[in-house]
Order: sequence, then structure tokens, then C-alpha cells
Amino acid sequence: MEQLSIKEGERLVIIGGGFAGLQLAKSLKNKAIKVILIDKINHHQFQPLLYQVASARLEPASISFPFRKIFQKYPNVDFQMTEVLGIYPEDNQLLTTYGKISYDHLVIASGCTTNFFGNVEMSKNALSMKTTLEAIKIRNRILLSFEKETFASDEEKEALNNIVIVGAGPTGVELSGAFAELKNNILPKDYPNIDFKNLKIILLEGSKSPLNNMSVEAKTAASRYLLELGVELRTEKFITSYDGSIATLNDGTTIPTKNLIWAAGVTGNIIQGIDNKCINRNRYIVDRYNRLRDFSNIYALGDIAYMETSLYPNGHPQVANVAINQAKNLGNNIIRSMNGKSIREYEYYDLGLMATIGKHKAVVDLPFVKFHGIVAWYVWMLLHLMLILSVRNKLIVFFNWAWSYITKDTSLRLILTSDKKKV
Repeated sequence: MEQLSIKEGERLVIIGGGFAGLQLAKSLKNKAIKVILIDKINHHQFQPLLYQVASARLEPASISFPFRKIFQKYPNVDFQMTEVLGIYPEDNQLLTTYGKISYDHLVIASGCTTNFFGNVEMSKNALSMKTTLEAIKIRNRILLSFEKETFASDEEKEALNNIVIVGAGPTGVELSGAFAELKNNILPKDYPNIDFKNLKIILLEGSKSPLNNMSVEAKTAASRYLLELGVELRTEKFITSYDGSIATLNDGTTIPTKNLIWAAGVTGNIIQGIDNKCINRNRYIVDRYNRLRDFSNIYALGDIAYMETSLYPNGHPQVANVAINQAKNLGNNIIRSMNGKSIREYEYYDLGLMATIGKHKAVVDLPFVKFHGIVAWYVWMLLHLMLILSVRNKLIVFFNWAWSYITKDTSLRLILTSDKKKV
């Protein structure tokens, strides 16, 4: 009978409070095991809606949830705000910015970060959107561009008026659509002296179509919606260099821009201390129970876990559903092991993909049906509202969406910058 080596009263440390780490902690509420969740920020971020923070549709607090608030009624769960610098598996210890933390069992749920594919220049000059702070920086940069335009020369205006988004996956497509609606419905009222015909939202994609992992129907509909909104979609194009002012493409053309957002890929947040033989494609190799190769007391979940199964021989997709369900399965297995019961293997069954491009414009691919348009848009909104953690935040997000739907406007366009730091 297969079991985990977890006993009552032992200490389980979770690195990362994303979908996987938070779900595991919630699964172990009031159980006879001490849980410590570690994260370098003090809140859970609802990443699917970060683009709405970046495009001034939602406030950060609407999709951010402080861990200590979440765990107020979790007597066996503690939170530590610190960054993990290294793992010492031989000593069952972690090195953090505030010192060492011991564990009996370790779960790595550190998620992903932006993948610049080794392009150092790009990583220095491009904007990315993996955290709430990065989304706020994008909002600041875009809005500040229009404030600067009043005093800018014609040459400077061209660079300020080109918003370039690299990568036409769900993030890139949703962000492009949001900026297009901002341009069409809101900015002309805020800045009546600026001619927004000159503002270009340029979406670059290295493959032949947007939403490359979705169906032909979804790709076709997304391309049409982007065109209707005025987004300039350039396929089979990718950036070769970007110095902060000029983006150079693979065909030799250049785009002057001060606003380049990189949404072209992610890579695992690997932590020093685990041998490279346990890592594949920058993810930790795990068995069907999410145990790390060669370890009986270390696990990995979600985006950072590489699990081969018959349905997914090259690892699971790095999406929220995988992270949440792996965490639920591991939590159930921990409880079953403590009760002397056998554990269960994990397998992911594709629940589908979806993306929204704008008002009444969305695409949904489910295993049994594919559809797009207004119905898909309502399905997208309903699902995301359901996934938001608290009732209060669900109501806030719903109110903001309803207000925006009726008025085609928002009142969230704050530019929040430091006096000492350049945006």
C-alpha cells in the first residue's frame, strides 16, 4: 500500500502562496500537522486579472488577498514573509533573507517568472506582468506617457504612442484588447487635446496566429476581434533587440516605443540546492504523487512541477487548474497517509481554455464544445468571479465591471510613482 512518510504533528513548509501553495494550505486546515507558508510578498495575487490592473480597470486590492487575513481561522497554519534563497535537503532546512527555517516536509510551489529567453537587454528595458507591482508599473508607464505627450517633440510622441505587446497568448491578447478599449472609449475624454488616431496597440506573435494553444475557431475569432478593436496584429514576428526606445524585429523593421510589454513566455522559479538531475525544462521532476525525484519528504506543485503521465508525456500545462488540483490531491494524500490509508495518483483532465478580448468578445474552448462572442464573454466573467477568493472582492470586481459596462468608463486611472525613482 503506497503512502507518504508524513506523520501527525510534523512540520510542513510550503514555498509560494500562488494557486498551488494556497490551495494546499487550505486543504490542511485544522489537520494534525503544522503548516508554514512562505512568500516574499504578503498577499495572494489573482494573476488572471492582473491585466485589468495594468489597464486601469481594477484596483490591485480587488484581486489581492493578504495571507494573514486568509489564515485568521487556520490555527495550524502560519505565514512567514521572507524570500527563500536556498534549500539544504541534507539538513531539512531553508535559507531565507531572515535566517534559516527547518522542515520535516517541504512543498515547492514557487511558480514561474517571466522568460526573456536569455535576452539581457530585453529583461532590463521591457515591462513584464507576473506580479501586482509589475501590473501597477505598466499602468503608471502607460498613463504617464499621455501626460508627457503634451510637452513632447514629434519624435518623442511617436515612441510614446506605440504600445507594443510581445506574445499573443491569453495574456497578450487580453492586454491588447483592454488597451484598445481604453483608447477607443476612455482616453479621448481624459485627454481632449490629444489625437488618439496616432496611438497604436501593436501585438507581436512569433507563430502564425494568436492563442496558439487554442482551436482554429478561437484563433480565427480572436484575430477578427483584435482587428475590430483596432489592434495591429503582426504574426510570425518577434523582437531581436530593444534598447528602451527602439524595438527591432526579425525582419529588420523597427518600432519606436517607450512602452514595450513582454508577455512571450514563462520559466520556473528554481531555487538553489536541488541537484540538476531532479530538474527538467526548468521544472522539478516529480512522480504521480508530486514527490521530487530521489526525495521522500520534498514535493513540487503547479507550474514548477514536471510530471509525466500517459495523457501528458511532456508534462502538464502551466495553468491554474493544474496547480489547484495537484494541491488538492496532495492535501488529500497527506490526510489519507496520516489516517493510514493508501494515496492516489494525480492526473489532469483538460477542462478547456478561454480568453477575453473585449466587451462581448471572448473565446472558449471546452472539451465538448467551442464557442465565442457574447455568450463566451459572460462565461469568462462568471468563471473568474467564482474563482476570486472573498465575497467582498467578488462584489467589488462585479461592481467595477458593471459600472464599466454601463458607462464605458472607470475612475481608477491613478499614477502612483516614487518621487525618487524614474518610471
